[in-house]
Amino acid sequence: MMRRASGLKAFLSEEEGATMIEYGLLAALIALVVAAVAFTLGGNLANMFTKVSDCVATPSNPCPAPVPNP
Repeated sequence: MMRRASGLKAFLSEEEGATMIEYGLLAALIALVVAAVAFTLGGNLANMFTKVSDCVATPSNPCPAPVPNP
């Protein structure tokens, strides 16, 4: 009986599995944040590259002036 109790105590005190689950949840959260940022900024970034491409392709076309950083 004492052997079972010590085995159960060792099993309950082991934290390696919980740590792996925490790392998995953290990785999933980071992936969700990266996906949300890519989804949010994706359209704006595509529009910006299209404008730059149009300005490079047709230099006679008046392109917008660069916006200064505040």
